[in-house]
Amino acid sequence: VFEPKLLLTDGVASLVDVHGRVEGQMRYSRVFDVVWGGRRHVMMGASQIDRFGNQNISCIGPHEQPKVQLLGVRGAPGNTVHHTTSYYVGRHSSRVFVDAVDMVSGVGPRDGGHELRRIVTNLGVFDLSGPGRTVALRTLHPWATIEEVQKATGFEVHVPQTLRMSRAPTPLERRWLD
Repeated sequence: VFEPKLLLTDGVASLVDVHGRVEGQMRYSRVFDVVWGGRRHVMMGASQIDRFGNQNISCIGPHEQPKVQLLGVRGAPGNTVHHTTSYYVGRHSSRVFVDAVDMVSGVGPRDGGHELRRIVTNLGVFDLSGPGRTVALRTLHPWATIEEVQKATGFEVHVPQTLRMSRAPTPLERRWLD
């Protein structure tokens, strides 16, 4: 078991190891007990994130007539208001990291969200430790540069004076990722 405290909670699911063996299951009878408990650390994706950690997975463009309809808000409001949340963004870009999200699906802490712990992208790991609780670079991945991060973000990212590099994945982790 590579992460014994990992729990998939937003539906009936099985967690499998790299060999396809089931390591754990979430049965439907337990989903709502876990979701309502307020003790989860939720990991979600994001179509847009602003400097204050507000997230959008609903639509691109004005809500009344969007250019693109996405998933809808789904469980994002409840997740972000009641649970610690982190976001994963596979491709860091200025289309995702925007000055203001087109619709708030996930609520950032400044606007009433519980806690935004991390934003993990292909360029680095971020949190809200910047001025005024704004997005800050926590660690930079070894293959990225600060300039790439700033260029791929639609707002100024706070960079601490002492910046750590992210740990490179182990060979086994690379195998899982590939």
